[in-house]
Amino acid sequence: MEKLTEQDRRLLAALQANARISNQELAEKVGMSASACWRRVRALEQAGAIRRYAAILDGPSVGQAFHAVVHVMLARHDHSHVDTFIAEVQRRPEVLDCFAVTGEADYHLRVTCEDLDAYNRFLEGFLFRLPGIANVRTNLVLKTIKQETALPL
Repeated sequence: MEKLTEQDRRLLAALQANARISNQELAEKVGMSASACWRRVRALEQAGAIRRYAAILDGPSVGQAFHAVVHVMLARHDHSHVDTFIAEVQRRPEVLDCFAVTGEADYHLRVTCEDLDAYNRFLEGFLFRLPGIANVRTNLVLKTIKQETALPL
C-alpha cells in the first residue's frame, strides 16, 4: 500500500470512530466530495488498510463475563505441532486474539467464555488435548482498564 495521506488518516479515524457513518457524512467530515470519498474508501479496502467492519460488543452484556489471558508454551517447535496449534486456535470462537510472542511463552491468547466452568471445558476439552503443549498459564482479567480497537493515526 502506498503511504497514507493526511486525508486518508482523517477518513480512517472517522471510520474507526463510527463505521456506520454515511458516505455523505464521511465526505463532509473530511472535506471531500461524496464520490471521491467513496472511491478512496474502496481503494483503502482493496489495499487492505481496512480489513473489515464490525460492531464492538460488551462481553458481560452478552453473556461472556469470563475473560483471561492465556500463556501457552509448546514442548518443541515441530512444524506439525505449530501448524496444528495455529489451525485449531483459529477455529475456536473463545479465542479473541492469538499472538506469537518472545519471552517465556510462545503464544498469548485472549480468551472469553461465559464463566469459569466454560473456561475449564475449553482447557480440558480443547487446549490440553492439542499435541505439543508443554505448559499453559492462565491470568484472569479482574477488571478492564482500557480496551481499544482504534489504531492511533
